[in-house]
Amino acid sequence: MSPKVDPVVSVIVTTKNEERNIGACLESVAQQSIPPLEMIVVDNNSTDQTSEIAKQYGAQVYQFGPERSAQRNYGVEHAKGQYILYLDADMRLSQGVLKDCVNRCEADSEISGIYIPEIIVGEGFWIKVRRFERGFYDGTVIDAVRFVPKLTFQKVDGFDLRFTGPEDWDFDKKVRGLGKTIVSNTYLEHFEGDFDLKHYLSKKKYYSKGFDTYTEKWGKGDPDIRMQLSPWYRFIVVFVEKGKFLKLLGHPILTLGMFYLRFRVGFVYIYSARLLSKNHISSKTS
Repeated sequence: MSPKVDPVVSVIVTTKNEERNIGACLESVAQQSIPPLEMIVVDNNSTDQTSEIAKQYGAQVYQFGPERSAQRNYGVEHAKGQYILYLDADMRLSQGVLKDCVNRCEADSEISGIYIPEIIVGEGFWIKVRRFERGFYDGTVIDAVRFVPKLTFQKVDGFDLRFTGPEDWDFDKKVRGLGKTIVSNTYLEHFEGDFDLKHYLSKKKYYSKGFDTYTEKWGKGDPDIRMQLSPWYRFIVVFVEKGKFLKLLGHPILTLGMFYLRFRVGFVYIYSARLLSKNHISSKTS
């Protein structure tokens, strides 16, 4: 019997009632051309068949919650790989993602994290708009690294459990402080299904609840936060910097749709920020 070899990459997937997505997600991981790897699913007490399906694909399944930050940290505690990739269940890897990331890290020890471009997949006009919009964010402060050496993850102490929403930005910021970050030459697909504007805005409102704590941690004057939460950067600069404005000119209908979505999301963020600020002042005076 040959000795057991530790995995090169540990892929951590967080789930909550994802029986419709988890199979395709793990299948895309299993087809990667860089064995050995391990798949770790950290499930938040699903009431459907998520765990059972994950086990059929050979994944290690753990139950832990309550949010993604805690789930990801828990997954890394059980990971044996030299590198960590974290995914959501509605994501699927294109061929060669892990090979590209590992090879580039092995070639340059200064790399602390890798961004993997996302292609939004689904049906309808608004999905096309979301796909168009997402392409402007790759490798910017709006994006976040997904592939890191395990040592990097440990050095930054993983994800901050105080955050639900900006946890990716916070993690990315800590990783960038340790070394060089790059963008993968490959991509992943993010399946958003049928676009529901009400659900989309509700999710953005939920995630915005962590912005106050995130800002308090790093300070309002922090250059990353000033861009991430700045209407000027979020509505203008990120879409025109480095020659990206040419994409806007080439797709006028998608551009109009994108700015409409950004306006609606911006309104949600501003309203949530004011509400949080009022609650913060109220709690101090009570």
